Order: sequence, then C-alpha cells, then structure tokens
Amino acid sequence: MIVVGVGVGPKMLTAEGIEAIQKASVVYGSGRALELAKPYIPENTPIDTIKDYKNIHFLPADAVILSTGDPMFSGLGKFATDNDIVIPGISSFQVACARLKVNLTNFSCVTAHGRKEIDSAKDELIREIRLGKNVFLLPDEKFGASEVCEVLKEFSVKADVYSLEELGYPEEKILKGDVLNPPKPESDLYGLMIVLK
Repeated sequence: MIVVGVGVGPKMLTAEGIEAIQKASVVYGSGRALELAKPYIPENTPIDTIKDYKNIHFLPADAVILSTGDPMFSGLGKFATDNDIVIPGISSFQVACARLKVNLTNFSCVTAHGRKEIDSAKDELIREIRLGKNVFLLPDEKFGASEVCEVLKEFSVKADVYSLEELGYPEEKILKGDVLNPPKPESDLYGLMIVLK
C-alpha cells in the first residue's frame, strides 16, 4: 500500500502525493482525508472510507491510503510495513511553526490524540518540558488546553500556550494564552503549542 499524507488542510498536498493519488487503483481514507484529496482523485478511481484501520495492510500494493496531516505524526504511517511506501504531507506542526514564526529545531512533538492511556502523554509532556523543549501537542478530548495547563501549573512551568484551530481552513484561528489563562479552543480540530518563557 501507499500511505499519502494529504496535509492538515486544503491545498497542503505535495506534488508527490497528488501523483500517487492520480495513479492509484483505489483510494481509501477517512471522510475528511477523502474531502481534502477529492480534487486530485480521477473520476473513475474507486474510493472507500476506511472502517477498520488495523486491517489496512491487507489492501493491494497499489492502493492509496490517505492520512490527514503527515502519516508519521499520529497518522496511518504507523501501520506501514517495510514493503509499503509512505509519502509525507504538511503536518499541523509545520503549519503552526510557520504561522507563529517559530523555529522547529527546539520543539518536541507529543500526541495525546487517540491514546488510551492519557498518563503516558502527560509524562511525555513533562519529560520534554524538563529538557527545556517547547512542545507541540495534539490534544485529546480528555487532555485538552485546560488539562495541559493544569499539568504545567503543577510543575510551575512558565510558558505561552497557543491553540491553533482549523489550520489551513478559512476558519483558521490562533488563540494565545498562558499556563494561568489557557486558550479556550472553539473547535475539536486544533493543536497546542507550548513555548517556554
């Protein structure tokens, strides 16, 4: 299979990703991923919504599996085997750094999204902060802006906290807060950027 990152929002597919989509025998993805890739899927190419992600490795070698953002950042690249191809997409982390004009080099990326054990995301967040790293975090409904700021407050961390919502979409919104006054995201589609002071 070929895992293609469709980017975090519209117009964020790479030329390599578009080419793979146009040559695919079949295209699979979530509703959102299929919508982002729709302009590039040939009319006669079969498309299907993925229902069981754990079995995607049984798909044909020339099938394209769409992953929102970048497949290797909390995406479907984790299901790829040595025989599969992974084509990167523009991630929410890259777009967040570009919007805020911050350098990617002093960041760690943490994901709480879809984790059964939120404590491991909390531990990872604190470990990276203690190393002096800024953090880009993909939240979960159980570990969002307020919960993240509570953890940071508990460890006396001083940082600006940004909520970056609907990146790449016309509704894009960036809210700035801090540990004591967390941003209040209005969308479920957001990332958090923690920039140490």
